Amino acid sequence: VQLQASGGGLVQPGGSLRLSCAASEYISSNFVVGWFRQAPGKDREFVAAYRGSGGTRYRDSVRGRFTLSRDSAKNSVFLQMNSLQEEDTAVYYCAGQYGLIWSSWASANLYDNWGQGTQVTVSS
Repeated sequence: VQLQASGGGLVQPGGSLRLSCAASEYISSNFVVGWFRQAPGKDREFVAAYRGSGGTRYRDSVRGRFTLSRDSAKNSVFLQMNSLQEEDTAVYYCAGQYGLIWSSWASANLYDNWGQGTQVTVSS
């Protein structure tokens, strides 16, 4: 499965962006799409994940601000990011993998399919 992330940009603190992750094929019920981010000088970290059956998972610092959704017709998963903060600045990546259990969704090394990153910059 090929994945393509898009939607990044420059936004002021408190603003919003919606990232898209387009998959090359239908997102089945056991396919997990994960969002990760990497800021300069920092390790890649888990942001959120969506399973085709509808399950979601968020890192604590984005829960309540970020929301996952899906467009089945377009094989896309969206990450709506509201109330953005400067510490959200990073390159955001989407990744996909079949058959991950919930406790593994945050483990970047378990995903085989990665899209290119999209830059999100939160700055006044």
